[in-house]
Amino acid sequence: MQIDLTDQVAIVTGSAHRVGKAIALELARRGVHIIVHYHSADDTTVRNTIHEIKSYGVDAVPVQADISTPQGVQTLFSVLEAHFDRLHILVNSASSFTGNRLLDITPEDWNRSIAVNMTAPLLCIQAAVPFMRRNDPPGGGIVNICDYGSIRPWVERADHGISKAGLWMLTQVSAASLGEENIRVNAVLPGPVLKPPHGSDAHWQSLAQRSPLKRTGDASDVARAVAYLLSEDYITGTLLEVNGGEAL
Repeated sequence: MQIDLTDQVAIVTGSAHRVGKAIALELARRGVHIIVHYHSADDTTVRNTIHEIKSYGVDAVPVQADISTPQGVQTLFSVLEAHFDRLHILVNSASSFTGNRLLDITPEDWNRSIAVNMTAPLLCIQAAVPFMRRNDPPGGGIVNICDYGSIRPWVERADHGISKAGLWMLTQVSAASLGEENIRVNAVLPGPVLKPPHGSDAHWQSLAQRSPLKRTGDASDVARAVAYLLSEDYITGTLLEVNGGEAL
């Protein structure tokens, strides 16, 4: 059965810009009120994102927090409780994108990758479940944003890839653990949908040529995939690749 998302409440982590913002805007377009979490985005970026979300006639509240720590997650969910006191959707989109080969990983880089890409989603899921249990009917939807390294060895980004592989396993364990409570947990794995801030045009075009479709995607492709998974009530424990056939 398809779920009407109108008037639901979502937390989208890392949603002030880039893919997280696209996800927040797509959910807003479908009538979802948004908690816009961010960590280091500048004030102008956050204000613009809030303005765009509200243009769809929904509410939007910004929250700055380091959700790799229990204190940061408490801050995030305290704002949720004070402003909405309900939660139907959690999208774990915030990410640390380090670029280290295996023998170059420092303890600091390793700890940061694990903290942002695994610990933060875990803590947010643990905090979200009590709210979802109170819904009428009980339940909700969670989507984790994975990456190439979730299912394939990513030699150039070893610490990042390993942490994202852990996120995919967290997704599966969460789906198996929470299914009886009508809480569905899925993941989306984007391919080349948004050029990195410091990436070269030549490299970006080379990624397009490797794809069977001979083009790159767009952040909105990922956003629609997230909305699809949240709108379907019989899908859980699934990894949806949105990559133009990148792995073929």
